[in-house]
Amino acid sequence: MAEQSTRVHSMTAFARQTREAEWGSLQLELRSVNQRYLEPHFRLPETLRDLEPAFREALRTRLARGKVECSLRFEPASGGETLTVNHARLTALAAALGEVRQTLPQAPLPDALALLDHPGVLEGEALDLDAVKAEAAALFQATLGELIEARAREGDKLAALIRSRLTGIREQVAEVRRLMPLILERQRNQLLERLETVKAELDPQRLEAELVLLAQKADVDEELDRLETHVTEVERQLGQKGPMGRRLDFLMQELNREANTLSSKSVVANTTRCAVELKVLIEQMREQIQNIE
Repeated sequence: MAEQSTRVHSMTAFARQTREAEWGSLQLELRSVNQRYLEPHFRLPETLRDLEPAFREALRTRLARGKVECSLRFEPASGGETLTVNHARLTALAAALGEVRQTLPQAPLPDALALLDHPGVLEGEALDLDAVKAEAAALFQATLGELIEARAREGDKLAALIRSRLTGIREQVAEVRRLMPLILERQRNQLLERLETVKAELDPQRLEAELVLLAQKADVDEELDRLETHVTEVERQLGQKGPMGRRLDFLMQELNREANTLSSKSVVANTTRCAVELKVLIEQMREQIQNIE
């Protein structure tokens, strides 16, 4: 399960940490970008390849979405290896060479470097691979924590941008509500003027029916109510724990649906402009939400 937090988390972030010890140095980098699901990729040294399952499980436990690239570099300490001569092995080798010389006096003898190259004569201090792996595991956890914090900082910025757009949507909804009585009155007057122009017989019942039909076509109260409801739900989601990107993306679709309906019902330039502005604000939010976990 992904790490729970009340902060919005972006899927785009970067973290790097290093460790140094007597055996050498480790450098680990984590990069994440937006992705519908969690998709980890690892570049590990062959000597540390068996750490991948633990790294993969740590990512799965603490992250829910994003393409995550993990790159681990290991540089053994240069000149830090101590070489010693195995005197027992060298003595045994010398005795064997002496027997060879007695049997084959003309056979060439190996030089000192060749003797050192013989298996078992020269020994080096073995690398403590368990210590390196333990440090690499601790380094991964620390770097992952840094990555999660970086994702949270980016998420804070995204949440602020989204909330500013939500404020803009509320303002546009309020403007349409303010304009509606004026719009309906103007439509009524325009209808009466057209009827007067053609000198039509003013049937009161027919006139009333036309006015009711006109009002119904222009009535956008339901669309405005649903827009406000969706805005409230987006704000609520931004305050929830855990991943929220998919839910927010769905809400953007719902907001866009209502904005389209509002646009189709628009009968005057003022409401058309409001509908266009709503679509712009929603699209800006949708683009930002693609990066939210």
